[in-house]
Amino acid sequence: MIDVQARRQSRTAWLLVAPAVILILAFIVAPLAAVVFLGFTDFELGYGSFRFVGFENYAELFSDRTFLKSLSNTALYTAIVAPVSLLLGLGLALLIESEKIGRSFFRTAYFLPVASLLVAMATVWQYLFHPSIGPINAGLRMIGLAGPNWLGASDMVLYSLAIIGIWQSAGFNMVLFLAGLTAIPRDLYAAAEVDGAKSALDRFLLVTWPMLGPTTLFVITISIINAVKVFETVKTLTEGGPNKASEVLLFTIYQEGFVYLRVGYASAMTVVFLAVLVVLMVLQYRLLDREVHYA
Repeated sequence: MIDVQARRQSRTAWLLVAPAVILILAFIVAPLAAVVFLGFTDFELGYGSFRFVGFENYAELFSDRTFLKSLSNTALYTAIVAPVSLLLGLGLALLIESEKIGRSFFRTAYFLPVASLLVAMATVWQYLFHPSIGPINAGLRMIGLAGPNWLGASDMVLYSLAIIGIWQSAGFNMVLFLAGLTAIPRDLYAAAEVDGAKSALDRFLLVTWPMLGPTTLFVITISIINAVKVFETVKTLTEGGPNKASEVLLFTIYQEGFVYLRVGYASAMTVVFLAVLVVLMVLQYRLLDREVHYA
């Protein structure tokens, strides 16, 4: 009787999880398997036949100057956007948490970039960064400085895109840090003050920062993933130019797959892109998880 009941419960459990399993297989596992498979072929969109080429696509990748340039641009963009947006989000969260009046307003105001359509906002940034009529350069001229060609100069374009990325990510990080701050028990601050932590900096270093460990680890992970996935601003504002100075990994994959129709080669790029993400996440958790204090 017990075995029959256990089998019935097991069958019911599988029926309940079946829709989720089917969706995961259909929309995650199957596409991933297809990308890995196509990465070993010379398949081109529109052609009915293809052949297996082994690791030829991967060998070509690491001699492809465009791919290597997009890889280095993505690394530099991520190295700027991820830490700056994290620190800015933390700073905004601390300021809003300490403010008694207008908390809801400031939360909404700083979160608006996250809720905005980035493609639409890119038009606004294009105007702001315009070298002659843009208000940023106009403000610089008022103080006697010559503004750069933000989106048209090879040495400035990636930093300009990074500014947009920071603007978009800081509000999201702020909300995550606010959630972490509200979860810290107030008693800890009182205990720290009794133990001699009189200044706000002391309380931050002794209580706030250690207790924000899990939140910080999550924010770092999300910030890196979002930065590596940059695409919309590049496609809308620069198309990878000038001289491929703003070409990033996802834009290169898009170009190869949907413009040049080299799906096999683009699939190999995608596999490398996913491998980079996995390696970054594993290293991050191995290095940072041991420093995290879980409540």
